[in-house]
Amino acid sequence: MAGTGPPVDPADLNTVVLVGGLVLLAAAAAVRVASRAGLPSLLLYLAIGVAMGESGLGLQFEDAELTQLIGNLALAVILAEGGLSTDWSSVRPVAPMAAVLATVGVFASVAVTTGAVFWLLDVDLRTAIVLGAVASSTDAAAVFSVLRSMPLRTRLRSLVEAESGFNDPPVIILVTVVTSDAWGSSSPLLLAGQIGYQLVVGVLVGGAIGYLGARLVARAALPSSGLYPLSVLALCFVAFATSGLLGASALMAVYVAGLVLGNTRLPHRTTTEGVAESLAWLAQIGLFVLLGVLASPGRLLEALPTALLVGAALTLVARPVSVALCLTPFRVPWRDQVFVSWAGLRGAVPIVLATIPMSVGLPGATRIFDVVFLLVVVFTLVQGPTLPWVARRTGAARAGQARGVRVESSPLDDVDAVLLQVSVPEHSRLAGVEVRELRLPPGSGVSLVLREGQVFVPEPSAQLRVGDHALVVADRRLVDQVQRRIKAVGEHGRLAGWVDDLDEEGRGRDEVG
Repeated sequence: MAGTGPPVDPADLNTVVLVGGLVLLAAAAAVRVASRAGLPSLLLYLAIGVAMGESGLGLQFEDAELTQLIGNLALAVILAEGGLSTDWSSVRPVAPMAAVLATVGVFASVAVTTGAVFWLLDVDLRTAIVLGAVASSTDAAAVFSVLRSMPLRTRLRSLVEAESGFNDPPVIILVTVVTSDAWGSSSPLLLAGQIGYQLVVGVLVGGAIGYLGARLVARAALPSSGLYPLSVLALCFVAFATSGLLGASALMAVYVAGLVLGNTRLPHRTTTEGVAESLAWLAQIGLFVLLGVLASPGRLLEALPTALLVGAALTLVARPVSVALCLTPFRVPWRDQVFVSWAGLRGAVPIVLATIPMSVGLPGATRIFDVVFLLVVVFTLVQGPTLPWVARRTGAARAGQARGVRVESSPLDDVDAVLLQVSVPEHSRLAGVEVRELRLPPGSGVSLVLREGQVFVPEPSAQLRVGDHALVVADRRLVDQVQRRIKAVGEHGRLAGWVDDLDEEGRGRDEVG
């Protein structure tokens, strides 16, 4: 049947593609500019969006409901990549603290911010709660992009990252309930039950699909390496959609699924992580540019005093109080608490949440959006550039930290074996280790080494160097053991195996808690 809609003008399509390509190139260049200036790149993405909007190039866009939909999908991609690139061994020790921060801490922050807004500003309680809730959630995209470029203590970085991955669902539920018709009839007990259900089911769905999907992908012999990242990302979105259909937290499910998948033996891991990282960058760029287009610069100046007041109450009072309340029982030193408090960056999540009141027509919703938009911009400008200084002053920074060894596996179809590609990064203690000192288990061995474009079969006495790519062939049943051994040598050097337990104990004293 022939379509009844108007035909698409090729000129319009070409214009859209041209603008989209130029925006992506400008955003890529913005990353370099932002890194040199010590600024989070999200601010430049927002600036690009504002420049394209009604006060710049004149692009008119006011669809808050569509922005919310696109925002949730973009956040799903960002959280999936965050889970895939997170090492569970570093998250596991801090998971209880992250869970408390993402629940108790969020509601403590909401309560303090709401009280400040209600007391200092002439607004009703409902508006105060919405503003306090929308502004209280830290942003995974901002946290991942800023913290992963800093040499921080592993557990401290993992704590803040895990909190940012876990804390979106409680705030989304709270904002949805407060802005809905159920606001007058919802009790605290009912709200707690809804949050508990969404979190628990989201974790279970994400964990189950991640576990089953990892076993499926590991056993599949797909004809192209490019199909593996597509399969892994598809599994993350299956978890997202399944949890949403069950009335649970889709964002929690996609993050947990990514976390489970990222900590299993995935074929072509480097390819998968590269594709996921590219899509996460695309999601961040698209989301922040869209939010910038939605903003109206003509209204922002009027909202600036309110944004400064709310942001100060949140950053200087509510966040420190919530962190102290949650981490003091875990005996976290006050210096670490200061860093965690200052590292609670805001970004796309609060602005996307601010579109919820706009989409349901809540009175004063536009004002809330303007306040949150300015709050994110101003306090990201303050927190982002000063975070490295705070990390050094509080002892959160770790100079000269050895980079982890990257190990990518590829199944060999004709034999029951796996080919592992080991890359030796800078500062890795794998550099200088002889092949025989790896002490790989019988049934595995280093078959080839690529060094400066030259391939050779290494002798047992050959030393690995920074930049080497070594190919290790291992029996399929030994892959986990081989990977653990290589990573241990990369972290502890040739004495790994004798000093691991002692070193882990020492690190435990140095890290959070």
